[in-house]
Amino acid sequence: MDIKTATALRRLRLVSAPEAVSFLLLLVCSVLKRTTDFNAVPVMGAVHGILFILYVIFWADAWNRARWPLGTAALYFVLSVLPTGGFFAERRLRREAEDSVIAARARKEGIVNA
Repeated sequence: MDIKTATALRRLRLVSAPEAVSFLLLLVCSVLKRTTDFNAVPVMGAVHGILFILYVIFWADAWNRARWPLGTAALYFVLSVLPTGGFFAERRLRREAEDSVIAARARKEGIVNA
């Protein structure tokens, strides 16, 4: 994996958890708006919107650079629209990055020819 691909995957991983948190907070704010006088939906909506747009941009970049199959790309996109999906995306991307580092070290040491 080249440095640009690793960077694209890292950016996607780093924005997925905050995007998921902002989605959950937006849902909480929506409930509070309907049940109390507290209305933080405009602020939380803007924060979540920005993070979601960043997620989609980073997702498209990672898909392009990592050359994921359509199923993998679709999975990461579906995870972005589920309330806790960003946490699963972050964990899966972290595991993928760790596996890539292990494979690169094995290739460097001549253990594998992959």
